[in-house]
Amino acid sequence: MYQIVLTTCPDKETGLAMARTLVEEKLAACINIIDNITSIYQWQGEMQQGTEVQLVIKTLANNFDAVRDRINQLHSYEIAEILAVDIQKGDKHYLQWVSESLA
Repeated sequence: MYQIVLTTCPDKETGLAMARTLVEEKLAACINIIDNITSIYQWQGEMQQGTEVQLVIKTLANNFDAVRDRINQLHSYEIAEILAVDIQKGDKHYLQWVSESLA
């Protein structure tokens, strides 16, 4: 099974560094970086608003624990957003490429 793992980073440089590491270590086949998103959330009892980048990480479901652990090692946030979404369907050629990229 394939997954998309989502995480946010404080800035593009941090996102690029994390993306390169995950791809180089074959934990992710491809990572899209969506720049300049606005996040609004509660943190330690106070309303927060900030600009972040979103990483859209394409990987295999059985890589989730390793991806999660590596994100936590690399991340500057005290609690990183790490969410996995199972891919129900996809183009077989693209999914085959994902598998081959992670081998």
